Amino acid sequence: MTPGSGKRKPRGAQGAGESPLFGFLGILALLLLWEGAARMMGSALLLPGPLPVARRLIALAGTERFLRALGESFFRVIRGILISVPLGVAAGIAAGIDRRVRAFLSPLFSVIAATPVMAVILILFLWLGPEQTTVFSAFLMVFPVMAANTQEGVGRVDGGLRELFRVYGLSPGETLRRLYIPSVMPFILGGLRSSLSLCWKVVVAAEVLVQPLRALGTGMQQAKALFETGELFAWTAATVAAAALSQALLSLALSLYRRRDRGGRGLLRGRGEKR
Repeated sequence: MTPGSGKRKPRGAQGAGESPLFGFLGILALLLLWEGAARMMGSALLLPGPLPVARRLIALAGTERFLRALGESFFRVIRGILISVPLGVAAGIAAGIDRRVRAFLSPLFSVIAATPVMAVILILFLWLGPEQTTVFSAFLMVFPVMAANTQEGVGRVDGGLRELFRVYGLSPGETLRRLYIPSVMPFILGGLRSSLSLCWKVVVAAEVLVQPLRALGTGMQQAKALFETGELFAWTAATVAAAALSQALLSLALSLYRRRDRGGRGLLRGRGEKR
């Protein structure tokens, strides 16, 4: 018996293959609770069951109105992420390196954190109109999250490595590329995962309030105004599914990135051992 072969695997490793099953059981439990609550209500106007909502969603998904609304909302989320993530990362790195930048940005982050999301949406609506309000609302909510995550990552960089880079006289650009970016990358990826969920919530909330021409939130608001509760739940289910799908695609991309990163490190380690 080789050393360590008798050690038990961590529980997380043993249960990794069972997580899809428990995930399915969790979804099934939610659907059963939903069906039970709908039966207790006894009114489709107040709470329709899962099957009527599913039928309404299938009928809605085949319409041009729904597909355009879904596409427009998706692109608003993507635009919000593409604007807020790079700027948040840049601000977080600058704030983590320089105390003056951190002190300068601190009041801005405090104001954004204390301001209700609905107030931000309404104020931006007065300035920008319905189409741009959704994107900039997402930016104002996601930007501080990415900046805070990145700043924390910079704070975790080994002080000895910082001193080593300074002693060898490497330029700020080289230090940023070789030291800070690799060190904060896990924090950036974690912030990106949280930001995507937040971005969907803020974009759809803004759509409900300002009602752009084509949007998932607009569909929800119109269904509510007409007391079409089944359609309201169908628009909501579509939003949840779209957000979950984007999260799954992001998780897949991140897993491929980590696998590629580990493969590159292993190749470099192998070459070093041969030498």
